[in-house]
Amino acid sequence: MAQKRKSSYQSSRRSKKNLEFEGDRSSGRWPERILALLYEATQPLPLANLEEQLRQLGCSGREFAASLDNLFQLGFLRKTGKALLTLHQSAPLYEGRLEQHPRGFGFVSRLSQRGKEVSLSRDPYVSPAAMGDARHGDRVLVRILRVRKDDRPEAVVVTITEPGSNRIAGLVSRYHKGLEVIPDDRRYPGTIAIEEGGAAEGDAVIVAVQRSAGGLRRQRGKVVEVLGRYTDLATQFRLVTESFELPRFFPPEVDEEAAALLPDIIPGEGREDLRLVPHVTIDGESAKDFDDAICVEKLRNGYRLYVSIADVAHYVTPGSAIDREAYARGTSVYFPGRMIPMLPERLCNDLCSLVPDEDRPTLSAILDFDRAGNLRKKRFCRSLIRSRQRFTYTAVAGILIDRDPDLRQRHKPLLTQLKWAAELAGALQQRRRERGSLDFNLHEAEFSLDDHGGVKNITRINRNFAHQMIEEFMLAANEAVATWATERQKALLYRIHEPPAAEKTEEFFTFATTLGLQLPLPTEHPSWYAGVLDLAKGGRHEYLVHNLLLRAMKQARYSPDNAGHFGLAAPLYTHFTSPIRRYPDLLVHRALLDLLDLGQPAADSPPFASLEQAGDALSARERTAILAERDMEERLKLIFMKDRVGESFAAIVSGVSDSALFLVIPEHCLSGAIAIDLLGDEYFLLDAANHRLFGEISAKTYRIGDPLEVTLMSVDIIGRRLNFAPCQTTPRPNAG
Repeated sequence: MAQKRKSSYQSSRRSKKNLEFEGDRSSGRWPERILALLYEATQPLPLANLEEQLRQLGCSGREFAASLDNLFQLGFLRKTGKALLTLHQSAPLYEGRLEQHPRGFGFVSRLSQRGKEVSLSRDPYVSPAAMGDARHGDRVLVRILRVRKDDRPEAVVVTITEPGSNRIAGLVSRYHKGLEVIPDDRRYPGTIAIEEGGAAEGDAVIVAVQRSAGGLRRQRGKVVEVLGRYTDLATQFRLVTESFELPRFFPPEVDEEAAALLPDIIPGEGREDLRLVPHVTIDGESAKDFDDAICVEKLRNGYRLYVSIADVAHYVTPGSAIDREAYARGTSVYFPGRMIPMLPERLCNDLCSLVPDEDRPTLSAILDFDRAGNLRKKRFCRSLIRSRQRFTYTAVAGILIDRDPDLRQRHKPLLTQLKWAAELAGALQQRRRERGSLDFNLHEAEFSLDDHGGVKNITRINRNFAHQMIEEFMLAANEAVATWATERQKALLYRIHEPPAAEKTEEFFTFATTLGLQLPLPTEHPSWYAGVLDLAKGGRHEYLVHNLLLRAMKQARYSPDNAGHFGLAAPLYTHFTSPIRRYPDLLVHRALLDLLDLGQPAADSPPFASLEQAGDALSARERTAILAERDMEERLKLIFMKDRVGESFAAIVSGVSDSALFLVIPEHCLSGAIAIDLLGDEYFLLDAANHRLFGEISAKTYRIGDPLEVTLMSVDIIGRRLNFAPCQTTPRPNAG
């Protein structure tokens, strides 16, 4: 038996008992079968009936009695009436969605108990042996066995309450008995055997899996769709949408509602006419939706900033088909060369897009600052604007930083307001830094695609002052809205970012000292982390420090309970500036309109029951979008590198283990690894405390942060791996 630990999931009556059943490994999962039968029953079951059902499955009388006795001791069962059994109300049984890892284990998320959502300290862990026939995507009933020292509950699958999709996408490969499909989603272990015909080796396909006992490792399937050659960009897009269950089309009722919308906006009746205010939009070259416009005026003692945001709430009424679909999507998803919008194109690229020389309805934050960037006055209104110019970040940087004479001459009427905007942005940035806000300098990839959808190049995005300027204005507007609504005690969906766990900070501090960084002792204030970033700036460890410190941070999320925003050192923060692509912003707009007495009628069928539920659901949709975007980028990087085997690259060691050396290629924002047996003709030892590998004979050392010249040895696209070696090693043929 594992050491007994107090669990928060046990009643006080049995708070010192371990929830692990001693016979789990030898009982044929009879406890799970008993619990499953009682869970599925609509009323208490007679003891004799229960015993007979298990006897038909092969359970002996002795095994049945032992299982019942242990389940009673653990508090899972209770008797009712004469010889009737039912589940105990406080039994630690939870339903949730199984998220499986490629190595077989998994976690259960989105938990509920008796139909009500619940939240444990951490998502329960399920070992491969405790998985049963469940697989990734299934909704399962689990029982908690114990709580580990890291406060992670460990669980066993009792039964599958709702099977996941039987559709699996993957790569067709040949093996000695015929064709099989290697699942593209690495969370599905094993392969699926398919019939010959209809698909060829190297194709990406979708198969309908014929589910049977024994788990996914012994499954057969039928090809239902051939997507194309696996390495084609369009095929990869489909694979990502399948893997993350992203929508490909809008429902017909949404398209019908969008087609019926009209641009019937006139000033008055609660909408101010700001068309004479010279708003401009500033976005990236490839941007298609423009949901924010700005203007800066000079005042006698400071500046006036207009941040005008597309009035999506004017067109999207609560409970409408468009609204329900937008909530279900939660956010737009952006891929290189493609996107999956939250709103129909009629809205995001037309009616709500702040294109130049067209009247557009907006919500405006009108903010007055002194010369030091302190907010002195704020006002909000529903407005009508007409953008003067669609600027790109590159063009604004050319005007303000490079002082390009052609650009300045072309945009002469707007030069003065851009100059004022730069002055105000500089003051806001300085004020934010003084309060301890964190500015991470991360390597984000920019993809250049050719006319056929192939990847021409991958480079690092160079953020210029124009990016920073717009970011400062959006941050200022978001903070102002959050503060104004909170002052008026309005329920709001905040964007919160909680402080990192103390052990994560200590772990980072210990590691940073091994790099030779002279850091002050950690504090709980964000200014300590900002100081670390400043200390590393421009040094050889800058990239590494920024990435490792980011890993120590918690994820930002949406919640009606304000906890402040640690990364921005902001006591109040929300998302107001992107309602075209983020549903939380639309909710904030509606709250703002309600405060202005310009709200809309309540929905007949709202898409969520409470702000708390909305915050959890929208945070989950955001995480899914981020993972999908990263997955697509990872795929494109592998496709880009598949024809570059044998080439050399400048790398930085980013991690070490007893089997591999991990590295990044900053030039192309790539990650890869070197197998330890390729480091040289000697045994390399892991020094985990100092984050290094060193040779037993030569004492040659590879340490996190070290620069390294490497050669690309092979590209494993299905396994998502780039395999490198130190430059002196001769590359092997690419396994593809």
